[in-house]
Amino acid sequence: MNEGQQARLTGRYGLLLITLIAAYLFSALAHNSHAGPLNIAFVAAIGLLALRTIRIRTPAKLVSVGLLLVSAIAAGFCVTSANRTATGLGSLWSGLVLLMTVVIIIERVVRLSEVTVQSLYAAFSAYLLIGLMFSAFFGALSSFVSEPFFANSQPVNPQTLQYFSFVTLATLGYGDFTAAGSLGRALAVLEALGGQVFLATLVARLVSLYGAARRQPPPSG
Repeated sequence: MNEGQQARLTGRYGLLLITLIAAYLFSALAHNSHAGPLNIAFVAAIGLLALRTIRIRTPAKLVSVGLLLVSAIAAGFCVTSANRTATGLGSLWSGLVLLMTVVIIIERVVRLSEVTVQSLYAAFSAYLLIGLMFSAFFGALSSFVSEPFFANSQPVNPQTLQYFSFVTLATLGYGDFTAAGSLGRALAVLEALGGQVFLATLVARLVSLYGAARRQPPPSG
């Protein structure tokens, strides 16, 4: 892989990482009525930053950006609706956009031949994306099903769903929040498995590339 290909694959992920951290903190702390649409805005910004890193023809990229923005507006109206199905569709949109972003980032990072600061930003971004993505899917599921999502009548809101998602992703197993239904449990198991596969593949690859770079002899003068 030449330097130009490496640079195109590496991209720049610092702004994406900052946006993800801001989205995580906002979702964890915001409790006002505008939180839903602002979360949609964060997800749309994350999707736009992901589209910026891929190399496709300009017309196709403009169409992709347009579809993302139009669907984001629709999702924003959904999450402000009193209808549970509409709210679930808004959460499902967020999960799908975050899934698209995860696929874009991981596909580029696994093709790298050396470790850079940007590739480390990308790996951390992908991990945050997985947690936020499953949080959105949990939110969609809690809106689509009639029974409570959490066991023991625990509250269901963006904060508890996000906390449950990242605890599951990290396989901490605190047990203070557990899914009550079979679909929620199945989705939680998929997230736990995905977190382990992420650490065993992407992070391990970056570590091995870093080790290989350290073992290379210095260029002769």
